[in-house]
Amino acid sequence: MPSVLVVEDDQFVRSALIRHLIEASHTVRSVGTALEALREVAHFRFDVVILDLGLPDLDGSEALKMLRGITDVPVIIATARDDESEIVRLLNDGADDYLIKPFSVEHLSARMTAVLRRSRAAGGEAPPPSVIQVGGLSIDPLRRQAELDGTALDLTRREFDLLTFLAGRPGVVVPRKELLAEVWQQSYGDDQTIDVHLSWLRRKLGETAARPRYLHTLRGVGVKLQPPSVQRPDPEQSV
Repeated sequence: MPSVLVVEDDQFVRSALIRHLIEASHTVRSVGTALEALREVAHFRFDVVILDLGLPDLDGSEALKMLRGITDVPVIIATARDDESEIVRLLNDGADDYLIKPFSVEHLSARMTAVLRRSRAAGGEAPPPSVIQVGGLSIDPLRRQAELDGTALDLTRREFDLLTFLAGRPGVVVPRKELLAEVWQQSYGDDQTIDVHLSWLRRKLGETAARPRYLHTLRGVGVKLQPPSVQRPDPEQSV
């Protein structure tokens, strides 16, 4: 029976979430402040945390950073903020998923199921493969480390998973639906989630969508990762 911590200061929303989660056979604890959430996580084991951003004592984004300092429990952000830069920052700071308020209980259930499935899979998956080398990219799935031209890349968990999945299929165009299914463990979802992570990965790989080196998007088809093409010298310009 999955254990859920609801961090929400709005009593009406909080009660509705608790009722729904209990009806779905979850064990639920709830708090209304960030400090209470940190105490709960320090003393109890949870399978997932649903974190509101508009908390009275501390902004939820700061609470997320503090949570990530003491636990790897999956965190789903529940927020009324829909600014893309804010979403990118939350994902970069360690959020596993996010929901824009208002959302339906069915939507929440689907996202929770996906997050819990990923968490269970990570706990019992087969040993990761050996180091993956694609051009100047070196990825060690076992140690969860990645380097570009000998320099370590500072990647979030999801960025690393996405990069590793694509690097394991160099030159192969992977459909977005397959990325959602394999990396996010979701049967459906919007493209913004993938686009946000690809944009952040490109930035860390020193490239842009307009001038890609490793990550190439084929509009309407999918994404592929391949080593940068070798520029051959123009015979007419050779000395």
